[in-house]
Order: sequence, then structure tokens, then C-alpha cells
Amino acid sequence: MQKFEAQSVKKNEIQILSNSERKKLKSYLLNNLNLSNLCILLSLYTGLRIGEICGLQWQDINLKQGRIAVTKTVERISMSNGKTKVVINPPKTKSSIRKVYMPSFIIDILKSYKSSSELFILSEQIQPKEPRFLQYRFKTVMKKLNMNEFSFHSLRHTYASMCIEKGFDPKTLSQLLGHADVKITLNTYVHSSDSLKKKYVKRLAG
Repeated sequence: MQKFEAQSVKKNEIQILSNSERKKLKSYLLNNLNLSNLCILLSLYTGLRIGEICGLQWQDINLKQGRIAVTKTVERISMSNGKTKVVINPPKTKSSIRKVYMPSFIIDILKSYKSSSELFILSEQIQPKEPRFLQYRFKTVMKKLNMNEFSFHSLRHTYASMCIEKGFDPKTLSQLLGHADVKITLNTYVHSSDSLKKKYVKRLAG
């Protein structure tokens, strides 16, 4: 099977936490568990976008199968009168409607927080919290850890990078991320290793 590596990217393109930074963040979140920190952890280990996290209800979580059904997103939109409002919409693309599996330690944590099916996980209410609420909580955590340069979306990029390092094939990763085309995943995150290229070229001499 072809081996892939995390794509080397320019600083201004995508942000990926190093292994030490990821472990530092994970440790802090686990030692300071609350709903917002749980949702940050959930994004880091599922790759869900911030709007998808805010849109999660308990009915979307299948703890027995360790699976999340991503069917909606929460976003703030501009209206014609110049004001904005928070809405719940279907994901922008059909491929973003997907099922994502969770690591076992995340499942165990969710079991202890399990609530009524109609409630949103982050808000604990029948109405969701908006993304900028979670963004603010994330920024607060990262400031405490002296990692201010990272955006919430860096959690998704870090998840993708971890999957590549663990040997996920691009098609599977693309489906987990909800990309419309596997080319998006390949172009953004992965490239063939140099050692593999040399190995294949040497075969031409055989």
C-alpha cells in the first residue's frame, strides 16, 4: 500500500499542532473537563468543523457504535437589514453529511455527559450556542497554554495530519472530513514520501 506523509505547508496556509502541542492541549482539556473543553477535544479527535460541533445534539451521537451523524451546521449569517442572526442549516455540500467514528476515550467521556436526545451538546439547551462562543472558549484555552497563534480550524487540520501519520488512506480520510473530492484531501494534506518515489523509480530498472 502506498504510504503518505503529512503535507509540508507554508505558515499562512494551514496550521497543524505538533505532537507535543497536541498532547499538551489534550492533557489540559482532560484535566479541566467541561462542555466547551469536551467540544474542543471532540473536534481535535473527529475533525468536525466548528459549526458542526455547535450543531451536535445528543440524538446525533451513537455511543454504542461510537459514531457521530453530521447532519447540520450552526452559523451566523448577515440579513438584508444589516443585522445578523444565528441559524441551523444543512451542511453546504452533500459530502459533508456523513458519519464519523470516535476514539474509545472520547466515547467514555461522552457517556458521563449523556443527556436528553433533543438537547445540543455544547449549550445543554434546545437552542445551540453559536460558533463564536466556542471560538472564544478555544482562544481562552490556547492563551493559557501559550499557543495563541492557532485557530479553531487548526484542530481539523491536526486531526487530518494525525490520520495520515496513522496510515489512513486518502479516500477514507476524505470521507471522514466530508470533502467533496478526494483531490481536496490529497492537495491539502498529503504527498507521496520521497523514499517511496525512489523505490518506485528503481523498479523501472528491473
